[in-house]
Amino acid sequence: MGWLDYVWLGILAVFQGPEMFSLFGIGISVTLVMILMGFLLGIAVGSTPGLAGPMAMAIALPILISIFGFTPDALLPVMGFLLGIMKGATIGGAVPAILFNTPGTPDAYMTTLDGYPMTRRGEAKKALRVAHFSSASGDTFSDIVLILCAPFLAVVVERYLDLPEKAALLILSLAFIAAVISNSVGKGLISLGLGLLAAYVGTGEDFYPRLSLDTQVLAQGFPVAAVVLGVLIVGEVFCRLEDIRRDRRLKSSSGDIVQAKATRLSGAELRGLMPYIGRSAIIGTAIGALPGIGSTLAATLGYASAQRRYRRSGKTPKMGDGAPEGIAATEAANSSVSGANLIPVLSLGIPGNAAAVFLILAAETIGGFNPGPSVFRQMGDAVNPEMVIAFGLFTCMMIANLLNWTIGGVFMRSMGFMSRIPKHVLLPVVLLLTLTSIYVQETRMAAIWFTVAFGILGYAMRRLGISPLPFVIAFILGGNLEQTARQAFAATGCDPLFLVSSAVSILFMALTASIIVLSLKRPKEAPE
Repeated sequence: MGWLDYVWLGILAVFQGPEMFSLFGIGISVTLVMILMGFLLGIAVGSTPGLAGPMAMAIALPILISIFGFTPDALLPVMGFLLGIMKGATIGGAVPAILFNTPGTPDAYMTTLDGYPMTRRGEAKKALRVAHFSSASGDTFSDIVLILCAPFLAVVVERYLDLPEKAALLILSLAFIAAVISNSVGKGLISLGLGLLAAYVGTGEDFYPRLSLDTQVLAQGFPVAAVVLGVLIVGEVFCRLEDIRRDRRLKSSSGDIVQAKATRLSGAELRGLMPYIGRSAIIGTAIGALPGIGSTLAATLGYASAQRRYRRSGKTPKMGDGAPEGIAATEAANSSVSGANLIPVLSLGIPGNAAAVFLILAAETIGGFNPGPSVFRQMGDAVNPEMVIAFGLFTCMMIANLLNWTIGGVFMRSMGFMSRIPKHVLLPVVLLLTLTSIYVQETRMAAIWFTVAFGILGYAMRRLGISPLPFVIAFILGGNLEQTARQAFAATGCDPLFLVSSAVSILFMALTASIIVLSLKRPKEAPE
C-alpha cells in the first residue's frame, strides 16, 4: 500500500466511522460531531481568562474515555474532540486580550498591546477579525507543515536509528525540555528527576515492585491521569486561588465597547497584513517543532520581527498604540505553534507542550496507537492501522481548520461575555470537574488522594519557580525510556557503554551535555 492509499483510508475512517445520526439520509459520523463540539468548547474556554485549552482537555479526557470505552473505534472521536479544543482555544485566547486588556495566557500578552487600543478607539470587532484571520492562517500553515514533515521525519528515524540511538535521542529530548522550559537548568533537571522518580514507582519485576514501601497502594503505581491532572491542573488552580485571596482588587473593564467604525477588512488591508502573517507563521512553526519551547516565545519573536518591519514602513499608529499588524503578527505566531508541536509527538513520541501531553495520554489510555516512528511504518500489502489513525488525525485537523475559517470568527466574536466570569467562581468549578473526571475513570478514592497530593506538589513547584511541564513529560516518557534502554543494553550484548556505541548516539549524548553546560552559562534574569 502506498502513501495515497493511507491518506484515503484516514479520510474514510473519519467520515465513515461509527454513525451518530442521519441528516437528510446521510450518516454523520460521531468523529465529525466530536470535532465540532470540541472546537466550540475550545473557543469558549480560550475566551475565559483563567482557563486554557489544556485545562479543558484534561477534564474532558477521562469523561470521554468513560463514554467511548477502550475500543479502537474510540480513538478518533476522543482525539478529534481534544484536537477541536486545542484549535478553538487557540483563536479564543485573543478575545479577552482585545476586549478587556486581560491576557488569558502568557502568549496573549502581546495581543493586548495593539488589540485593546483598537477597542478603545471603537474598533473592537475589526481587531477580532484581524486576530481570527491571522490565527486561522498561521494554524493552517502549521498543519500543512506537520502533515508534510511528520511522516518524513518518522521514516528517517525508523530507518537510520537503532535502539542505542533511540535511547540517546530520548535522553537528549528530556535534557532539551528541562533546559529550555525553566529559567534555571537546575530547576528543570529537578522537575525532570521527580517525574522519572514518580514514573518508576510500582514498576520493575512483577513480584518485586519498586519504590512501593511494601504497600499495595503504591505497588500498583500512580495512575497516569491522577499525576498529570494533579500537577498541571490542580496545582495551577491552587496557585490562582491563593493569588485571588492575596489580591482582592480585581480589574474591571473600562465600560461597554462601542463599535463606532467599520468592521470589515478590505482586500487592501488583508494584503497589507499578509507579510506579517507569513513571517510570524514561519517563526511559530519553527519554534513549535522544537519540544518544550512553547507559544510565548513564538509570540514574542513574531511581534519583535513585525515591529522592525513596521518601523521601517513609517505607518501610523505605531505598534503598541493600536496597529492591526501587531495583532496579526502575534496571533499568527502563537497559533502556528499548535500544529508544529505535534511533529515531535507523531514522529518521535515526544510531547512538546501540555496539549500534546493529553493527546499522548489519550492514545496510551485507549490503546491501539503508539505515537512514534513506528506509526508511519509501511508493511507491504498489509495495512498498518496506526498509520490509518495518523492520517485520520490529520483529517480531523483539516476539518477543524475548515470550521475555523467558516464559523470560528462568528462564534469567537460572540464570546466576549465569557471574560466577565469571576475567577473565584470559575476555579472551584474547574477543581470539582477535575476531581470528578479522575473518579469517573479510576473509580477509587486512592486516585483522588493521589490527584490532590500531586496538586500540592505542582503548587509547591510553581511557588519555587520550578516548571511542572518537564515533570509531566518525564513521567510519560519514563517507561518508554527504560524499555528502550533495556532493549538497547540487551541488543549490544550487555555493553554498559551502549549509549556511546555508535557515532550517532555519541553525537546525541554530546549534544545533551552541551545543552546542559550552555544552559548553566545562560545569564540569569533579574529579579522582579
